[in-house]
Amino acid sequence: MKNHQLLKHEFVEFIPDNTIEGTIYISIKYATIVHKCVCGCGSEVVTPLSPTDWQLAFDGVSISLYPSIGNWQFECRSHYWIRNNQVRWARSWSEEEIDSGRNFDKSTKEAFYRSETIAATATIKKKIRKKIFGSKRKKK
Repeated sequence: MKNHQLLKHEFVEFIPDNTIEGTIYISIKYATIVHKCVCGCGSEVVTPLSPTDWQLAFDGVSISLYPSIGNWQFECRSHYWIRNNQVRWARSWSEEEIDSGRNFDKSTKEAFYRSETIAATATIKKKIRKKIFGSKRKKK
């Protein structure tokens, strides 16, 4: 596990069946990034892109992912950041920290999608009102 290990990135439509170690595959169309675990264990790491999962930054030369990647479900339990195509190792987390992080992620997702549902409902209600009352409502 060498710090600042350099990775390559490749923008693809579909993630290849056989991924190559040291290459990060990015499918914008499917909002998914896949790479082999950088510890060398061979496990395939999938990072979905969404407002509540990972975000991708591309500066025209290199990519960065946020937040860190914690492979707690793998035997290696590796934890690292990908910044400017480089691996930056992070400390391991305790079981308590992992559980806390998972709970935080779950509550963040629930809050985000609840607010999205509320916003979508308000938009639908607005469209229905417009259809029923027309574009101009009488003022009192």
